[in-house]
Amino acid sequence: MKQVDLLKTYSLSLPEVTEEPHFEKTSFRVKKKMFATYDASKNQACLKFSETDQDLFSLIDPLLIYPVPNKWGKQGWTMMELDRLDNEILQDAITTAYCTVAPQKLAEMIKR
Repeated sequence: MKQVDLLKTYSLSLPEVTEEPHFEKTSFRVKKKMFATYDASKNQACLKFSETDQDLFSLIDPLLIYPVPNKWGKQGWTMMELDRLDNEILQDAITTAYCTVAPQKLAEMIKR
């Protein structure tokens, strides 16, 4: 499965996730809170992590996974270069981002 297809399919399989436009991008939200965006023109995803999770994912390969280089990056928003990213890492990242913003009751429904 291509990474963009995994991003969309897996994100939408999580409890109460909606897909909505966000400027020129596609966003994935739970209870109106955004946890991921997809930029088709760059084939990049941007996911919301805690500071600790951002640091851990960035250790995998800082050329493929890195903080957004501005104030959003300091808030946990992290870029992911989809064309070279392993599907298992992407799925784990989506799960982590979802659980970062989802209400606790929904996050507890996810097997991690």
